[in-house]
Parts: sequence; structure tokens; C-alpha cells
Amino acid sequence: MFGDLISKMKLAQQDSQQRLDQILVDGQADQGSVKVVANGNKMIKQVLISQELFDQGDKEAIEDLLLVAVNRAIQKADAIYNEEMKEVAKGVMPNIPGLKF
Repeated sequence: MFGDLISKMKLAQQDSQQRLDQILVDGQADQGSVKVVANGNKMIKQVLISQELFDQGDKEAIEDLLLVAVNRAIQKADAIYNEEMKEVAKGVMPNIPGLKF
């Protein structure tokens, strides 16, 4: 019983990770002058910084805005990841009274 449950869980997790690889979220700072794109597995896929921000030449400001954008993207990706894992667990785990997902 447990071996079957574990193999179902592994398959469901692999399917879920493949779906999460396809989901993209972004985090922005300074009205979009810095944008970070991450996938549902919390991997950063792209960093975009506007030319105007570069032209200002304020290295510290760019670094600060980049941190904000990365953290926002990761927060969004984390929420999607957690929801997906709940669905995986709900679909695989037996119905145990008192166990809530």
C-alpha cells in the first residue's frame, strides 16, 4: 500500500514540476523599470532593466530595485508552487478524517 502511494506521489510530483516549469510570473519595481520573470518552480528565467534606469547610472538604486523585483517574483512563484503541491497531495493522499489540505 505505502509503496504504491509513494510511487503515485513521485509521479504526481514530477508532473507537477513540469507544469510549474511552464508557469511564468513576474515581479516589478519602479513602475516596471525593473522586471524579473520566474517560473512556478521559483527559478529566475529573465531579468529586464530599462535603458532609462541604466542611463541614470545609479548602481545602488538598480541593485535595490532588482532585489524588490526578485522578491516579488519569488513570492508569486512560491504561492503558485504551494497551491500546486496542495493539489498534488490532495489527489494522491487517501481521505483521512481531520487531515485538511
